[in-house]
Amino acid sequence: MPSAHIVVRTGIEPSPRVSQVEGMFDLSPMDRAMRSWRVTLPLEERQWHIGLIVGPSGAGKSTIARALFPDVFTNSARPWPEHAAILDAFPAAMPIKSITRLLCAVGLSSPPSWLKPFHVLSTGERFRAELARLLAYSPALAIMDEYSSSVDRTAAQIASAALSRLVRSNDRKFIAVTCHEDVLAWLDPDWSYRPDIDHFAWRRLRRRPALKFQVRRIGLEAWPLFRPHHYLSAEISRSAEAFAAWWRGKPVAFSAWVNNLVKGGGKREHRTVVLPDYQGIGIGSALSDFTASLWSGLGRRVLSTTAHPSFVASRMRSSRWRLIRPPSLVGRSNRTERPIQTATTRLTAGFEYIGPAMKRRRAEALLRG
Repeated sequence: MPSAHIVVRTGIEPSPRVSQVEGMFDLSPMDRAMRSWRVTLPLEERQWHIGLIVGPSGAGKSTIARALFPDVFTNSARPWPEHAAILDAFPAAMPIKSITRLLCAVGLSSPPSWLKPFHVLSTGERFRAELARLLAYSPALAIMDEYSSSVDRTAAQIASAALSRLVRSNDRKFIAVTCHEDVLAWLDPDWSYRPDIDHFAWRRLRRRPALKFQVRRIGLEAWPLFRPHHYLSAEISRSAEAFAAWWRGKPVAFSAWVNNLVKGGGKREHRTVVLPDYQGIGIGSALSDFTASLWSGLGRRVLSTTAHPSFVASRMRSSRWRLIRPPSLVGRSNRTERPIQTATTRLTAGFEYIGPAMKRRRAEALLRG
């Protein structure tokens, strides 16, 4: 079990001001120049995946983590290349498919962002990119200092939920070092340690807080908010019918559908996008399933073709979707009518919705907006 007796001494140059304050508050040089901790974490007692070292600033969190896990802690500090895409900052031997899966898993699911240098990403995207690369270089145990300190609290909570799912599903270990108590319920660690009171505790896993969204029909004038984050195209059909998932008074996900112009008709998924701060916990899939259920409730056949790796993986696992075309390259239609241009340079997979249909009255109400 990791344990350490940590002593930190700080040399301070004497000065008249220092002497004056020492006299005013009866401080001795030793009081202000040394701190010590005796820490033992009984991590061998149980199997675990996620740990949390949490407490106020100045409690010694980083110092303790560095002393207990010196090799892992040092491995977390890697500079990002200034002009290269973030994809090229991952281990050279790591396949591109593994990199993109890891980025998607932590909630950085926008391919346009994968092709940008680190310094031009938003604050939330940087945090997720840091998480993904840390896990890539530290597959056995990863430690992040100042965890979530750089992002707003909504992004921190959503990213923590995505990270927790990734770490547990891949049998990894991760330790977050932070002063932010609000990530506790979302990260759901197996153990926590609080240096300020020298308290270690095993925790029982709990469900993360529920996220409740309201889905409403929305006009295409909302598309510019989501357009920069779509993985395929900035264009949208003028005939598309769109819906948005709203949380805390603002739209966070968008799904547009068009008439299916092939045999059987029905509806075809056109554009589904989740804003970056809300990616990684399945909001896009949930909105897509909800809207597909709406069309099904109106008696429409519902189809979707996607190239996005997280959507393909999600639907391959889902009982609500049936694979009708495995991932493949598809050329132009061979119909005699006007040809339909489809993907020729990327793998796409086709699915049909077979899940429960929404009650017709509710579907009609939602369609009316």
